[in-house]
Parts: sequence; structure tokens; C-alpha cells
Amino acid sequence: MKGREKKDRGRQGVWPLLAPMYAFTLVFVALPVAYMFLLSFLTRAEVWGVTFAFTLENYRRILEPLYLGTFADSFGLAFLSTVLVILIGYPYGYFMARMNAVWKKRMLLLILIPFWTSALIRLYGWIIVFRNNGVLDSLLTALHLTEKPLKLLYTYPAVVVGMVYALLPFMILSVYSSAEKMDWTLVEAALDLGASPARAFWTVTFRLTLPGLLSGVILTFIPSMGLFFVADILGGNKIVLVGSVIQEQLTKGRNQPFAAALSVVLMVFTTLLIRLYRRITGTSKLEGIV
Repeated sequence: MKGREKKDRGRQGVWPLLAPMYAFTLVFVALPVAYMFLLSFLTRAEVWGVTFAFTLENYRRILEPLYLGTFADSFGLAFLSTVLVILIGYPYGYFMARMNAVWKKRMLLLILIPFWTSALIRLYGWIIVFRNNGVLDSLLTALHLTEKPLKLLYTYPAVVVGMVYALLPFMILSVYSSAEKMDWTLVEAALDLGASPARAFWTVTFRLTLPGLLSGVILTFIPSMGLFFVADILGGNKIVLVGSVIQEQLTKGRNQPFAAALSVVLMVFTTLLIRLYRRITGTSKLEGIV
């Protein structure tokens, strides 16, 4: 009886600590999402605002070829950016975890330094690099690799570079977090039992760092579909993403319900990816590393 009373008192003592978290989640997460979901079924007013007339027109409009093409283009850009981020970020995070404590701090510092300035300022720096007769053109001309300006600014490759540059640190830190916690004696044991370095990496190292890799994919793929400012700055409005359409509907089109419908679809897609990530990581834990 006394044990039960202590347990009840313990639960009552926890509630004051949990109340701020629940209040924050309710006010800044649950209510805005519910409002956005409700807004997506309303009708745009003739002048400004919305009218409370239920409609599915906003979701039907998304099925038009123009907007389906925008989703496809956003998905393609996100996929390409994520692949490049994996190819660069996974080796970086993995080998950084293998370094000694001094070099780990130095490499982490190199990753964190760009965050000291605004992302917009850093992206505008790429304009100086990609513009005609800019840094890149001058370097390639000095090396006699090109004769004419490449005109990379406001092109698809420029946007891809901007996406990779903006999202690469998230992949590196995710992989580093998993690799740094690894028990490296498992790799040594695999090698002692006759496994080749490649097989030891695939069966032990890769599987143990898979949660970090998948976390980096989530942190990279999802934002890259909505980072419209990267496409605007480096693509010159030639590359249109879902985020660009949402931003345009809110500012120029003033069609809040349609922007909300686009946001809901993007949110559902994001939720599915997160559930897939949780299922994969949960399965990998159950299966083990062999």
C-alpha cells in the first residue's frame, strides 16, 4: 500500500515538469498543424482572406500537371542532393570519428564555423563564385581548362551545389554521432575471424552507423524539397520547388487555403518518410549486426 502511494506521489511530482513541454507542443505544434489542416479545406475570398466554405478544390488543384511536375522536380532535386550529401558526408563523418581528440575538435570547428553567419549571406557568397568571370571562371581560365565563361549562375547545377552546401553539415554530424559511439573492437574481432576489410565494414561498421546515415537522409531529403530561397538565389527563379509555390501563393497569389493544402501534402510525405526511418532503424536493432 505504501509503495503504491509513493508511486502515485512520484507521478504527481513529475507533472509540473512535463506541463511546460505539453503546453509548448500544444500551442506551437498541435494547434498550428490543426489550423493549417482546417485552412486547406476552406475557400479563398475574392479580395483577401478566406471564407468558411468547405471544398476539396485545393487538393484537386494539386493534381494538375503543373503542380505534379513541381513535386516531381522537387523530389528529383532532393534525391540528387541527398545522394551527393551521402557520398561526401558519410566518409567525412566516419573518418572524423576515427581521429584523435585534437583533430576531432578541429574538424568539428570547420563544420560549425559557417553556422556563425547567416545562411543567406553564405549563399550570396556562391554568387561571387559562379557568376561570369567570377572566382571559378578566373581559376579555370588561369589553369587553361576553359576559354569561355561557364555561366553556371542561375542554373540547375548551381542550385544542387547550394543544396549540398547548406545540408552537408547535418549529414556529417549525424554519421559522426553514430560512428563516434561505435565499439571498434567489433570491427577488430571481425578482422581477426577472417573477414576482409570490405566485409568487416559492410557487416559491422555500416550497420552500426546506419541509424546515423538514415538520420542524415531525413535531415537532408525533407528540407531540400522546401528550401525555396536556395533555388531563388542560385537558380534565379528558373528552378521552382514546392516551397517556392507555397511562398508564392502566400505572398503574390494570396491563396492561403491552396498554400495550406500544399503544406499538408508535404507534411504527410514527411511523416511517411519518418515512419519509414523508424521502421528501418527498429528492424536493424532487432536483427543485430550479423
